[in-house]
This record gives sequence, C-alpha cells and structure tokens, in this order.
Amino acid sequence: MNQHLTQTPVTSPVRSIRIAVLAMGGEGGGVLANWLIDMARAHDYTAQMTSVPGVAQRTGATIYYIEMFPLARIGAGQHPVLALMPVPGDVDIVLASELMEAGRAIQRGFVTPDRTSLIASSHRVFSMTERVAMADGRVDEQALLTACRAAANRFISFDMMRMAEQSGSVISAVMFGALAGAGLLPFNRQAFEQTIREGGVGVQASLRAFASGFSAASGELITPPDEPAKPVTQTPSQALHQQARAQFPAQALELITAGLDQCLDWQDPAYARLYLERLQPFAAFDQARGDGEHRLLQEVARQLALSMSYEDTIRVADLKIRKSRFERVAQEVGLKDGQLLEIREYLHPRLQEIVETVPAFLGRFIVTTGWLKSLIERLTSEGKTVETTSIRGFVMLYLVASLRRWRRSNLRYAYEQNTIQHWLGLVMDTAKRDYALGVELAELRGLVKGYGDTHARGTDNFNRICAVLPQLEGPQASQTLMALRKAANADETAKALDTALLPFQH
Repeated sequence: MNQHLTQTPVTSPVRSIRIAVLAMGGEGGGVLANWLIDMARAHDYTAQMTSVPGVAQRTGATIYYIEMFPLARIGAGQHPVLALMPVPGDVDIVLASELMEAGRAIQRGFVTPDRTSLIASSHRVFSMTERVAMADGRVDEQALLTACRAAANRFISFDMMRMAEQSGSVISAVMFGALAGAGLLPFNRQAFEQTIREGGVGVQASLRAFASGFSAASGELITPPDEPAKPVTQTPSQALHQQARAQFPAQALELITAGLDQCLDWQDPAYARLYLERLQPFAAFDQARGDGEHRLLQEVARQLALSMSYEDTIRVADLKIRKSRFERVAQEVGLKDGQLLEIREYLHPRLQEIVETVPAFLGRFIVTTGWLKSLIERLTSEGKTVETTSIRGFVMLYLVASLRRWRRSNLRYAYEQNTIQHWLGLVMDTAKRDYALGVELAELRGLVKGYGDTHARGTDNFNRICAVLPQLEGPQASQTLMALRKAANADETAKALDTALLPFQH
C-alpha cells in the first residue's frame, strides 16, 4: 500500500515587538514609553505599556515594558495577547538610561545575545552603596561595558546625558533618537519626530536632543561650519596643561591632567603649578628606575590631587551654590516649567572646622578666648538648616565660599600642606628601599578624606598604620601594608584595623 504524504508549509508565527525601558526618576522614562505607544498606534499597531516601579539605591528606578503588534497581521475575530512584563530571554530591545541600569537589565536576563539590541547611556549615576563606601566603592565601568557587549546581540552606547544637557532637554529624548537612529523599529525618522511634535511639551528642545541621539546611533557625522581663524591666547589652564604634556610621561598624563584640573578648580593656577612641581621628583625617580608603567608617579598623582583639594567648609559651600548643582538637582527631581525648587541643606560645622576656616590669627583668638569659644559651640551645637535656593541662604554660603581667596592664611591650609609634604617625603624614602612598598604607601593616603568626623577617623587610621611602617620589611611588606589599608576601610569603628595591628604591638 502506497501512502502519499503531503507536507504543509510551516510559517513562522508573527511576534510582537518587545521593548523594555529602564530609567530613573526625573529622566522622562514614562514620556519615552508613551511616545512609543503613540507612534505605534499612529501607524496601525496595537500597543500596550506597563510599568513596574522600584528602587535603585539612588532615586526611583522604573521598568517600562512595551509590546506592539501590527493590526494588519491580526486575523478576523482574533486579538493578540500582549504580556504585562518582560520575560527573560524574550526582549527585542532594551533602552537603559544609565550604565548601571544596563547592568541590571543583563542581571535580570532581559538582554540575550541571540535576540536583544541594547541601547544604553555610558554615563554613571552612583548608587548609595558606591557613595558611602569607606574606600573607592565604584563599580568598574569597563567591566560593565564588557558585560554589555557580551550579553547583547547589538550594543549601542554613548553619553546621552551630556547630549541632553547640551540640548537643554532630558535624556529620554536622546534615547528616543538613538532608537530611531539604530533602525530597530519599522518606523522612519519622520514618524519619531512627528510623535514628539504631537506631544506638545518642550518640542524644540526634545527635537534637538532627538537629533543628537539619532546622529550618534546612526553614525552620521555632523560637520560644523567653518569659522574664521581667531588669534590664539593661552589661558593659565592651557599653559599648565601644555607644561604637563612636556614634563610628564604619556602613561601618567591622564591622571596628572585630571589632578591639575582639580587643583585649578579648588584654588588657582599657582596652586595647580605647585601640584606639578610636587610630582616632578617622582617622574624623575621612575624614569631613572626604568619603570615604563610609572606606577609610583601615577599613584602619587592620584592621591596628591585628592589631598591638595581637601574638603573644608569653603569647598563645601562653593559646591553647594554652583549653578551646575542646582541644574542637576532640578533634573533629578524632574522640575517642570512653572514649578519652584527649594533645596534645604543641613549643616553642622564643628568649632574645629570654624577655627580652621577663618584667618589663622582669628582662629587662634577664638581658641584662646574662653567666652567666645563657648558661645560658638553653643550656637552650633544642634546644626542649622540652610535653604540655598533662598537669597539669605545663598548669600550665607556665598560669603563662606568667598573665603577661598584667603584660604592660604588659615590654620587648616598650613596643617594640610605640612602633612602632604611629610607624606611625599615618606613615600620617596620608602620607594628608594622598597619600590612596591612605596607605591602602596602612596595609595594609603586615600584613607584621609572627607571632613569632620570622617576626616578625623581617616587621619587617625593613616597615622596608626604609618607608625608601624619601620617594621615592614621583606618581600611581603607591600602585601602587609595593603592588608592594613583594607582593614582600615572595613568598618568605621576601626575594629578590623585594631585586630590587624595586634602583631605589631610590643
């Protein structure tokens, strides 16, 4: 008996387009999701959006999930079933407003190499755990980028926040442009732009931001118009950068120029020049040793910049009244047109900090005058709330910040410069007898940071470890010093450091 088998052709089922948007509060994630819904429906797609709020240890983080399905592919009497939340391994496009959010998407399984296109901003918004870490608690950005490249079928990343700021818009508009530029949806550029126009809010700024994101994602080159040549006049900053490039090796130049900018911002060109002068002996030492990596120079450059730009009341006041800070806070809270922003700061300066801020003669007078000392302690015992967005609060902090021009005359400046010089001498002497130990001693200076109680604890831990430095000898000396440094960073009570120092007690 012969059987005749007929094979029915199998057609692939039509999939909905599945998009996950991960954004933090104030970044316009909801606006972006609604743009996608509106655009899809305007072009004969049925579309659905859900949102799941969460916490990212910095500000509210939300996952917006969108599915869209073409109406033309829906059979008579049928209706597509769209999911309410993203399913690991089944998401086509992931949009992340920040690099850590991209990492969170990968961790949740939303990004897979067989299917998912990942579009993420390369900037960082540090989490609370990163900010409060005793040492450098930042997540390795290069590791995040490597993970994104490995996890995604296609990975597009650039600094979208910078583009948003330059355009006077929010990051969601840049992300929308990047999605359009990547060509991942069946809609042309005009469809995206028309969706923004029909939204009717911040249209021109959003279109500028959209264009920037589109160009970056699509690889378009934007050639600025030719401008007539202008006479070149070097600023003090440019002259110092030129000096750094001439005097220091390329391996350390990135750290040194960053430190140079930090010192310029903290004080003035003369102070930045002092930073370069202090580094020159270490550059010469590494050169004489033939160390091509310049490990000692790089670590001293890093820690010296941090030490020279220490946090005093002048610096804190200066940072709190900067225009860039008000703009950042406004963006983080999602300030809208017509709304007023109020920022209240809780300040609790100790007598010691006040004495160290004013000119040295006045600081000594306060310390030696009992009634004045008691009065200041009583007035500052409970701290003070200052509204920096009010005229009174702003002027108060402005006056403190204006003491910068007399900073070199105060007690704190003299103390810090003396301790820095002592540390630099100790590092050089140590490196001459044990190079690896010298590099580790340079890094040890990172314990001294912050202000108030934090600075006092760090300084005490630093001094306690330096006291046992003469006992550190042999091939394991640098490893021992590293272990002591890690113990000091383990907790605020110094219990781990107490235990680690026990073998050195006689």
